[in-house]
Amino acid sequence: MGGSIGPGTTAGRWLGLVTAVWVQCISGNNYTFSNYSDAIKSLMGLSQLQLNNLSVAKDVGKAFGLLAGFASDRVPPSILLLIGSVMGLIGYGAQWLVVRETIAPPPYWQMCVYLCLGGNSSTWMNTAVLVTCIRNFRRNRGPVSGLLKSFIGLSTAVFTDLCSALFADDPAKFLLMLAIIPFAVCCTAMLFLRESPPSVSPAAKEDDETETKYFNVINALAVVVAVYLLSFDITGEHGKVLSRAFSIGLIILLALPVVIPIHIWFKESRSKANRAPELDLEVPIEEPLLIEEKEKETEKAVTILESEEKRRPSIGEEHTIYEAMITVDFWILFVSFLCGVGTGLAVMNNMAQMGLAMGYADVSIFISLISIWGFFGRIASGSISEYFIKKSATPRAIWNAASQILMAVGYIIMAVALPGSLYIGSIIVGICYGVRLSITVPMASELFGLKYYGLIYNIIILNLPLGSFLFSGLLAGYLYDAQATKSETGASTCIGPDCYALVFVIMAIACAIGFTLDAILALRTRKLYLNIHSNNKLKRSLP
Repeated sequence: MGGSIGPGTTAGRWLGLVTAVWVQCISGNNYTFSNYSDAIKSLMGLSQLQLNNLSVAKDVGKAFGLLAGFASDRVPPSILLLIGSVMGLIGYGAQWLVVRETIAPPPYWQMCVYLCLGGNSSTWMNTAVLVTCIRNFRRNRGPVSGLLKSFIGLSTAVFTDLCSALFADDPAKFLLMLAIIPFAVCCTAMLFLRESPPSVSPAAKEDDETETKYFNVINALAVVVAVYLLSFDITGEHGKVLSRAFSIGLIILLALPVVIPIHIWFKESRSKANRAPELDLEVPIEEPLLIEEKEKETEKAVTILESEEKRRPSIGEEHTIYEAMITVDFWILFVSFLCGVGTGLAVMNNMAQMGLAMGYADVSIFISLISIWGFFGRIASGSISEYFIKKSATPRAIWNAASQILMAVGYIIMAVALPGSLYIGSIIVGICYGVRLSITVPMASELFGLKYYGLIYNIIILNLPLGSFLFSGLLAGYLYDAQATKSETGASTCIGPDCYALVFVIMAIACAIGFTLDAILALRTRKLYLNIHSNNKLKRSLP
């Protein structure tokens, strides 16, 4: 039984996806700020506005993700992973030294740089895995996006629960985990994550069905991981032995998806051993967005029609960055994304202070709830939206619109501040934030093509630093400090439901605006999804 799991094989593609899942498990470190923000606040004597601006600096690191977008078409994924892991090692390593009090608290601007480096690290990792895997599995963009984004959502809970189990929520050790673990995982992923062009084979239709089965297996494993983490969170205090057993079990569960590429490799090896020598029918091709099989002669014919090259591409065709950014659809998507993720980030960045304001001494449960339910939102929306595209040509923007309305309801619940409202609000915000991220990733590729997808994706996620600045740095910071009292160290503290009530109301209004924009985008892209639906139906009808 010969052969190897190389990047050009089916087993190699799936091994790349599995290592991408591992990278996503550790690349959500940008959402963990609330786990150690209070230590930084007290150590440096910061007001809430200053602390929120530190969180903005963390998110500003994502703005430099444009560099990752430019690089994604020029260097292999391994280089992107290396750059991201080194930046994280430096950024979070420096913060660890500060919180551990190995070095004196640096000037405020210097701490901003450390957080910016840490925030930027995840953009290189995310770009490497998302662009590569969506190109490798372009017939299943929704499930791929949902799967990868769901594990980013789980990463906060993975780090939080591991730290709680092993280090009793020590913020210094938590930062050490953020520095070392992503570096080690990315070094492993560099060996296996490669872009593999799709192939023409006699069994292409059967391969599609097999892909779906494998995605379902990984999705099921992901749900098991989420339930496992949730059970640890809701079962209260754990002893040292049980906590260590939990950590070992979690690592085993995260490693299980590797069984799929191993199974595929054995299957391919047996098939080759039993098959007589024949011509290799698998030829790399480039698939367009809406028609997945196109004759090579078409490309030659296009060069004759020079006048057609000057025509602006329609939605669904390949766009350059400039062509995408001058469309109305791009800016509708951009602003609606801002309304969803910007407000969601404000909650994540301020969860420590929100919990303390409402009388909770330990807020780690709320951080884990957002992470775990964000996972369910991401993984479900990717597969469900893909299913309804194939069944009834439902535009993906419909799901974004639904999430915006539900998110607005969540903010109103938190503003009312009834007993348990922070639990309910955390779950709702987690789900809707997850849906927003998971749906927007494949939708951008469907609207503007895959050729410049790496850069287009990073332009859209500029909303993360922008939203963090508007809703967290300005809105939440100013309104909190307006009602807070200063301690002897200079740090500001506010206790009571009024601390964030107005913030929640304003964010609910922003979500209502986002809903309107998503509804408009759903109407504008209806024809595109009808075309995708028709082409999928035609492909299934072919012998």
